[in-house]
Amino acid sequence: VQLQASGGGEVQAGGSLRLSCATSSSNVRTYIVGWFRQAPGKEREFVAFISWSGKTTEYADSVRGRFTISRDNGLNTAYLQMNDLKPEDSAIYYCAAKYSIAVHTTPDKYDYWGQGTLVTVSS
Repeated sequence: VQLQASGGGEVQAGGSLRLSCATSSSNVRTYIVGWFRQAPGKEREFVAFISWSGKTTEYADSVRGRFTISRDNGLNTAYLQMNDLKPEDSAIYYCAAKYSIAVHTTPDKYDYWGQGTLVTVSS
């Protein structure tokens, strides 16, 4: 499975961005997708999760209510809508995938990773 993350950029605080994660797999319905982020000098951290069906989602406390994860299996793409962005949201954002039916919120559980897309939020 190859993943391609896109949609990052620079926005002012309070602004919005939508990240996309396009996958190469035709078996998209069988895997889960997670979004993670890593700021300079910090460890990679969980942001959001979505099940293969899209019916189950999980969010980090720091983004709950502001970010929304979704997926379109017909387009083999997952999304992360980010609203009310804050400077502390600045990081490289990665999407990851795993063939699973379980909920996973730690990076070590994921098998496939995209290259990352940079999000910069200015105050």
